[in-house]
Amino acid sequence: MNAYGAGDGRAFEQLFQRYAATILRVGRRHLGSDDAARELVQQTFLRLHGARRDFREGERLHPWLMTIVMNLVRDQWRARKRKPTSSLEYEPPDGRPTQDAEHEGLDRARRARLLHQALERLPAGQREVVELHWLQDRPFAEVAEIVGSTEGAVRVRAHRAYGKLKELLSAQLEREAP
Repeated sequence: MNAYGAGDGRAFEQLFQRYAATILRVGRRHLGSDDAARELVQQTFLRLHGARRDFREGERLHPWLMTIVMNLVRDQWRARKRKPTSSLEYEPPDGRPTQDAEHEGLDRARRARLLHQALERLPAGQREVVELHWLQDRPFAEVAEIVGSTEGAVRVRAHRAYGKLKELLSAQLEREAP
């Protein structure tokens, strides 16, 4: 990053090769579509370019970059709340799956839908901590650095979020029970 900030164009290519796939995975997980994830990668590297001279030598790049990523993700969430969207229906491939595979896919899709709905109902700060710690498997110390908080505060936020998720999922399952 220091080399890129000093004007080395090849350093940018190396940064892109190292981090683009990670940012794309984060985008797919948090934004739910390949197009939005690719847009996130582009926006992240545009922001990185704009802030390249602000990066402090000796600072760790990964948390700094993930802060940019998560800020962009939050911006997308805010934009979605302002604009109603509708989901597209999934069309299966030509080959029809067996009934067992079909039920397994539906069950997995149902669980994912329920989890996504429960996550959406969490306060933004709790949702962010859960996604970074649980879904991205980051240690609390790194999550704290990304969100700009202390490790203890992040642990408390995660504990409360997991309790709330359990409560929300239980209520959703009771409502959907036959």
